[in-house]
Amino acid sequence: MTSIAEKLLFATVRIDTSNSQGSGSGTGFIYIQKIGDQFIPVIVSNKHVVNGYTHGSVTFTIKKDGKPKLGNGFRLDIGDFEQCWFGHPSPDIDVAILPLAHLEEHLKSKGVEIFYQAITEDIVPDTEAIKGLDAFEELVFIGYPNGIWDKTNLLPIMRTGTTATPLSIDFEGKPKFLMDASVFPGSSGSPVFIYNPGMYFSKTGTTTVGTRLMFVGVVSAVFFREDTNEIVSAPIPTQNSRPVARSKEMIDLGIVFKAATIQETLNALAKSKGIEA
Repeated sequence: MTSIAEKLLFATVRIDTSNSQGSGSGTGFIYIQKIGDQFIPVIVSNKHVVNGYTHGSVTFTIKKDGKPKLGNGFRLDIGDFEQCWFGHPSPDIDVAILPLAHLEEHLKSKGVEIFYQAITEDIVPDTEAIKGLDAFEELVFIGYPNGIWDKTNLLPIMRTGTTATPLSIDFEGKPKFLMDASVFPGSSGSPVFIYNPGMYFSKTGTTTVGTRLMFVGVVSAVFFREDTNEIVSAPIPTQNSRPVARSKEMIDLGIVFKAATIQETLNALAKSKGIEA
């Protein structure tokens, strides 16, 4: 792996879920944040991906000699799946996290080492950086749309889009923005980046030679046009047994909760565990 794009392929994990109503799939990704003197790794996804599911699994890529062993994965089955996750304190924010450290320890005790490229807080834009972004920015998001992935190599799908509302403004007063992209079931929990390889432009027109990478949020919901022609937003469906009816048409506008909501969730988890910032 030599490029940033190649490394991003190993930021995500596939999540599969099941309950008495059927099965589903979604996306998670590895995020690490320093709180106090501790680095805390977590898997990030959406509340609606995990809530209501009694069983779940997370598929990792095996590590060998410090590198990913393509096509060799380990599927970790987790009982009481919903209970293992910690949600953002606000019921309106569709973000959930699963502590990773104890899962890694469990896997190592079984002789399994996993490979991943964690997203770190140093690529989360601060307030000033966000103010410098234009209303229109190119985006990359990574996940498992409709459960599709490279089954042979166990790699996710990379897709592109653009901002549909400015990142510097909270859409409808909530910590989220819209992106113009094809968002399908299974994309729930996908990390979203601004990624400009080689060159990028400021909103004042200044050209910068170099690569820009910013982690800006997590995909949660999508807008639908209902059979009444009313436009409504709803969490992206995860259940494989419940396809969206043709009378409920997606209109390629995804809802992304901003990266700061993930930081808030992790801070709340740390506080609940008595870890001081």
